[in-house]
Amino acid sequence: MRIGIFFGGPSREREISFAGGKTAMEHLDKTLFEPVPIFVDSFGRFIRLRPELIYSDTIRDFFPSPELQPSGFLLYAESFPELREQAVEAAIGELIAPATLTDYIDFAFLAMHGPDCEDGAIQGLLEWHKIPYSGPGLMGSSVGIDKVLQNEMIALVNGQEKETAVLRYEQWQDADRSLIFEQLKTELGLPIVVKAPHQGSSIGVAIVQKDDFEAFELAVNQCFFQVELFHGDWISKSAEEKKAWAQKMANMDEGIGYPLLVQEQKVYKPDVLISVLDTFFEENSTAPAVLLSSNAEDQVLFETFVRGQEFSCGCIQLPDGTPLALPPTEIVKVVEVFDFNSKYKPGATRKRIPVDTTTELNQKIRDQISRVFSRLGMNVCARIDGFLTPEGDVLLHDPNTIPGMSPTSLIFKQMAEVGLNVTQSITYFIRQSLRERIRTGKNTLNLRQQLLLLDESIAKQLSLPKPSVGLVFEATDAAYAKARKKFGQIGAEGKQIAIPFLKLSEQEYIRLPVQLMFKDFVEDLLEAAQNERNDVLSSTSEEAFSLTAFFAGIVQFDCQVVSDLSSIEKIEEWINLD
Repeated sequence: MRIGIFFGGPSREREISFAGGKTAMEHLDKTLFEPVPIFVDSFGRFIRLRPELIYSDTIRDFFPSPELQPSGFLLYAESFPELREQAVEAAIGELIAPATLTDYIDFAFLAMHGPDCEDGAIQGLLEWHKIPYSGPGLMGSSVGIDKVLQNEMIALVNGQEKETAVLRYEQWQDADRSLIFEQLKTELGLPIVVKAPHQGSSIGVAIVQKDDFEAFELAVNQCFFQVELFHGDWISKSAEEKKAWAQKMANMDEGIGYPLLVQEQKVYKPDVLISVLDTFFEENSTAPAVLLSSNAEDQVLFETFVRGQEFSCGCIQLPDGTPLALPPTEIVKVVEVFDFNSKYKPGATRKRIPVDTTTELNQKIRDQISRVFSRLGMNVCARIDGFLTPEGDVLLHDPNTIPGMSPTSLIFKQMAEVGLNVTQSITYFIRQSLRERIRTGKNTLNLRQQLLLLDESIAKQLSLPKPSVGLVFEATDAAYAKARKKFGQIGAEGKQIAIPFLKLSEQEYIRLPVQLMFKDFVEDLLEAAQNERNDVLSSTSEEAFSLTAFFAGIVQFDCQVVSDLSSIEKIEEWINLD
């Protein structure tokens, strides 16, 4: 099957999507699938990207082409609206019209996030052109992008009580903001969580910790993607500081993005922004300059701050469509506010699988996740976040219909706990997505034939004898990272079986099961290896037995202590990764 890997896109999460595209390219089972990289640019165009470009550090390294970037700045394509009508340069790739996608691909693997990517927009386009795609369908995607609607629907499913409020942009602009703050403090108390309702990756999230109106005003503006700049702040900046600030506005993780409006004037580039602001503050010394993103949110969601253990829990499906909640992962924050940068910064959090609580409460989380997954019209895979309160209540929020796709993402950690590596998990996403597209009653016979051929290929590959490769590494984070990467590469090639061994000494090694190749640090690996497997993990893997066996065969979850590697039979090659 030709798998079109769709990544990039017009949303603020495009760089996370770009990284996810790399994961899919690297870990797609090459014995079953042919990857076709489809870069979606800022204008929503589909470009068959030259394969070497997918390993660029960021999108802006190749698009727009470096020679277009103004001196001293790094911008996205939105700053060059003329590119929308121009041909794609051959150095980047080949432009593909939506109606001709079937000439290039058989299936669309969506590694994109945010508006237009997770809200049913691209899903609807693909359904129109009879192209099966990964992840939930139209209904689940539409619900999964709207945090306001999610809160209402989750409460209908599980009866949870969580105080919320919604503020429209015109109300914020026209009303007395201090009165809004006083009202919210009365209704929700402090701290107050402020969210942009249609964003992911913790973009547009702020927490007002104290009774501080200025902090509240800044948080609300941030989630509306609005900046209010005052005369003194601007004129005190040096020329270099103004350039740095104008560049910051272009960065999706910290700015509001170009093009933006300054007092109703549309601005595409940072040098123009600097000039406009210089002129504005020459004429105005009291009124602020208001900068508003061209993709601003129209409303902001406020939620009461929940104190408790934060968790994230993936939910997938057994082949018959029954939901299977994976082991919940507790998110232990090292930073106070879990924003975009801290979310993707190494060491900003620690993860525990399952949540550090009783088996009964972990099961309560899984039960509620399964119910919400089904009742909100989701299928294939979703990740739902929540809190376990000290009283034992489970409060859910923020269903994510296209979970992050880095090799160390939570969804892959949790799927490893039922016995699937990254490559097998991606194969599951593709296979189950085909099954769910068939349920819509569109293009049914063709999709059934496609599913039959894929199932035959999976069974054939699983039955083929493969030589084993022993991966030996020392108990250091650097060696562990090398081993994880090599483990993933061998899995994607599909020609060998990688068996990892952790070296403790010349006379002691630990043969590791698949789930222990998905920890963040060696410290976490050693702790898991030295303790008995948690009951929640064992019971979940038992529930998933039929699914795991179909994609991976019979999987062992226990560690094995070995004193002499030469005594290990049936390993034809050893690789030392120290």
